[in-house]
Amino acid sequence: MIEKRDFYINGSWVPPVKANDHKVIDPSTEEACAVISLGDQGDTDAAVAAAKAALPGWMATPPAERIAAAERILAIYESKAEDMAKAISLEMGAPIDMARQQQVTSGSWHIGNFIKAAKSYEFDAPLGDHAPNDRIIHEAVGVCALITPWNWPMNQVTLKVVAALIAGCTMVLKPSEESPLNAILFAEIMDEADIPPGVFNLVNGDGAGVGSQLTAHADVDMVSFTGSSRAGKLISKAAADTLKRVSLELGGKGANLVFADADEKAVKRGVLHCMNNTGQSCNAPTRMLVQREIYDQAVETAAEVAGKVTVGSAHEEGRHMGPVVNEVQFNKIQDLIQKGIDEGARLIAGGTGRPDGLNRGFYVKPTVFADVTPDMTIAREEIFGPVLSIMAFDDEEDGIAIANDTPYGLTNYVQTQDAARANRMARQLRSGMVEMNGQGRAAGSPFGGMKQSGNGREGGTWGIEDFVEVKAVSGWTPDA
Repeated sequence: MIEKRDFYINGSWVPPVKANDHKVIDPSTEEACAVISLGDQGDTDAAVAAAKAALPGWMATPPAERIAAAERILAIYESKAEDMAKAISLEMGAPIDMARQQQVTSGSWHIGNFIKAAKSYEFDAPLGDHAPNDRIIHEAVGVCALITPWNWPMNQVTLKVVAALIAGCTMVLKPSEESPLNAILFAEIMDEADIPPGVFNLVNGDGAGVGSQLTAHADVDMVSFTGSSRAGKLISKAAADTLKRVSLELGGKGANLVFADADEKAVKRGVLHCMNNTGQSCNAPTRMLVQREIYDQAVETAAEVAGKVTVGSAHEEGRHMGPVVNEVQFNKIQDLIQKGIDEGARLIAGGTGRPDGLNRGFYVKPTVFADVTPDMTIAREEIFGPVLSIMAFDDEEDGIAIANDTPYGLTNYVQTQDAARANRMARQLRSGMVEMNGQGRAAGSPFGGMKQSGNGREGGTWGIEDFVEVKAVSGWTPDA
């Protein structure tokens, strides 16, 4: 049993103010694999006080030194990649090969992209040639509460911590209590990288406890949160009393529009993308909209592809799907699969219950429904599991209407060989991101959504800008 009860506050590992043990469950076995502490108000106050005290010095640190700190973090992070992969696989159920190849590398990818973006970012620059005595200064927002989820833990921790660090902010990180071990390892990396005391602090806790305490804290200037839309609304309300800046990366219900002229691998690609990370991605393409001319063939292909997806322990090597994170998620997904059946969707792969041979662990069958209508629960609610809904559309106008008929607006997908059509679709889809024909977004591209998918942007230059205030100065004397 791993025991990690201490918090990282003001450059040291310290015990909790009050004992409050929490067991971390291995979703592959349903057995406890670690014990951490959940923080109390005293722990939160100590971490915020440390961040507040460190803020003036870190803000005044030249950007080049802050960038150098990020470079040290990246080097140490990469040296601990295997330990990080094992931690993520153990606590949230990503198969170990997937954890190595996708989960861990998403963190190093973002750190490297922030370093590159920061080197060309103008933290301090003239307004323009017309105003030689006006200066625009981008300075840190201040003390930031960073609240991260369990599904892509290092992806989200690095997107927030490194952007805030480079911007000159100090911070308190509260990772998910479902997947805290990777964040504890990350705190060890920050310590080894000689980040000044108080700049980075970590307090474990749940949303109702440390999460709410940070959100309402008078000395916290900004909350950056990734999680459910429900929690995002509660955070926005709590933060309103102190007029904090709030950056939210929330849920999604991505539409994947497959036109009749899509490439032959489009449907297979869409199914596998939906099932990646056991469907536990806010940007998963969980609604496959297929043009009616190829609908029957697409349904047949989707069923065949899903039927070949194997499920197994996160501790086993290989290309398979692991468990979902916990019992709550497992039960929610089972209920929604049953709801799909009850509401008349046609089940063509998977279904309720665990896959054959897996009687313990939070394993879900790769599930595909056909003949789904936009009013069905499975077409509207974020399931956050390996469940794909397929529905037909007639033309561009019909496809756009169905795709946009959702409270979410994170990522949509388009599959067509007609370049003009692809561009038209990209402009009309109401989402923060649109990916076309299987081409991923490039390094430094901003991640974020519209509507109930949130309001911030993470990654690259946009990620840094989320953590800065813009200060306009007149009467500036150049070179003084």
